[in-house]
Amino acid sequence: MKVAFVGGVKSGKSRLAEDYVRKMAGESKPIYLATTECLDEEMLKRIAEHRQRRESAFETIEESLDLLEVLKQCDRPVLVECISMWLNNMLFHEKQPADILSILEEILKLPQDIVFVHNEVGLGIMPDNPLARQFVDLSGRAGQLLGQYCDEVYFCLVGIPVEIKKENYRCS
Repeated sequence: MKVAFVGGVKSGKSRLAEDYVRKMAGESKPIYLATTECLDEEMLKRIAEHRQRRESAFETIEESLDLLEVLKQCDRPVLVECISMWLNNMLFHEKQPADILSILEEILKLPQDIVFVHNEVGLGIMPDNPLARQFVDLSGRAGQLLGQYCDEVYFCLVGIPVEIKKENYRCS
């Protein structure tokens, strides 16, 4: 089963996704796949906030680039926090957008139960520089893939998950 929580910054999507994957995991401890590369003090504070909130409820794996290989090894529900930062990392490391989207599609086809967090960045104005526009476009296309492949999609506003998509899921 694949589930996506999408929303703006501080919309509550991470907390809601964490709650969801813990319920999905039942008695087992879910995996928290953290994608953020810490490049400055402000980001370090955000990471610390997320670590404190999840404490010992998750097994944490930190991987900023090679999500596909890590996810292939996971044997219980995984929270990917977050696709947006992974996209940023991939662009920063000069990966091509078509290749990035291809990898994301492979991830979405994996049999594992995965909950994704993704920032909605396309609701604002068009950025004034090429790299920012490339990121917004890539993020939007990644969001479309999440919408296409995920069984459930929630748009998060003011800490409330609004159901966008929910399909009946049957184990194969």
